[in-house]
Amino acid sequence: MKYIFLIIASIFSFFSCNNKNTNKATVDANNSTNIQTGELIDDSSLYLIAGTYTTGGSDGIYVYQFDTVSGYSTYKSKAKITNPSYLAISKDEKYVYAVSETGDDKASANAFAFDKEKGELSLLNTEPTKGADPCYIIVDNAGKHVVTANYSGGSITVFDVKEDGSLAAASQYINFTGKGVDPDRQQKPHLHCVTYSPDEKYLFANDLGTDKIHKFDVNLGGQGNYLRAGVPAAFKVADGSGPRHLEFHPNGKFAYLINEMSGAVGVFYYDRHKGDLIQTQSIQADTLNAKGSGDIHVTPDGKFLYASNRLKGDGLAIFSINQNDGKLTRVGYQETGIHPRNFVITPNGKFLLVASRDNNVIQVFLIDRNTGLLENANKDIELDKPVCLKFASLR
Repeated sequence: MKYIFLIIASIFSFFSCNNKNTNKATVDANNSTNIQTGELIDDSSLYLIAGTYTTGGSDGIYVYQFDTVSGYSTYKSKAKITNPSYLAISKDEKYVYAVSETGDDKASANAFAFDKEKGELSLLNTEPTKGADPCYIIVDNAGKHVVTANYSGGSITVFDVKEDGSLAAASQYINFTGKGVDPDRQQKPHLHCVTYSPDEKYLFANDLGTDKIHKFDVNLGGQGNYLRAGVPAAFKVADGSGPRHLEFHPNGKFAYLINEMSGAVGVFYYDRHKGDLIQTQSIQADTLNAKGSGDIHVTPDGKFLYASNRLKGDGLAIFSINQNDGKLTRVGYQETGIHPRNFVITPNGKFLLVASRDNNVIQVFLIDRNTGLLENANKDIELDKPVCLKFASLR
């Protein structure tokens, strides 16, 4: 009887311990590593909209549902368009705007209506940019103006937006002149990004070809040109830097510039009264001299900054941000897939998604909110040549 009792007790203990482990692995809904199901919950989901290059097997823009708690996703729809390498979403999220990055007369800006009930995009119209290879596009908060940066064209193009969200013909085309010190990549202007200041009183245009950030006053009155040359007209960065993308800190006091060719991140104090960018620091994101740095973003809480690097040591440089002066301290590096051209951070600050163009995958990383370091969540989205990622609310 003694041995029978011990056997029964051991069996009971075994099942009891197993039940405890099972419960522990499923109760924490805020930690995706503990979720054991692929189910997506609408209340914690967003739309993930991905732009691609269509030179391979991709058809254009792809729409997914992405759960910001679990990190799982599911395909919803696609919209056929040529080389939508950059996207912008109107503030009311009724419209999506995309470039068609081509080097011929088909270079254009495209307007789509976004049906959130179905998760589908419908093409409204297409307008030529008049500048080759548009690679960046933005829309103002009022939803009245769209601006593109045209890389090979060395120009930016302004479009008025009609009441139905479609684009009118280009209302302003601004061409730039000059060159930089690099004989191979800076023989002429290459406009790579256009960014509004936080109050949208100014627009900044990054010129990789001349190492300048051009400044424009935004005309909000509706009379005359929408963009007017600012004072000063441009801010110079170090020769051979190749300014690419500009990102403002959530507090609006600081701005961060990723330089494609030098691989340096420039830190700027932003004078909102004058619209001036005053550089306070330069720190390397690319330490291999690959000359292929790509994108830059700050976490929603303003604590960390990430910058992508391509061509060598593909991955993300990770920096902590001093909240008093905006300066950066390097805290780590996360390897990614090949050619991480663009990435996006979920609004809740939990996940960072990377468009790794050359191995055809969108990677999902968990963000450690204390250190800023990343962990692969192993919930990849397979997609041919992804190059731009944007989020929109599900409803």
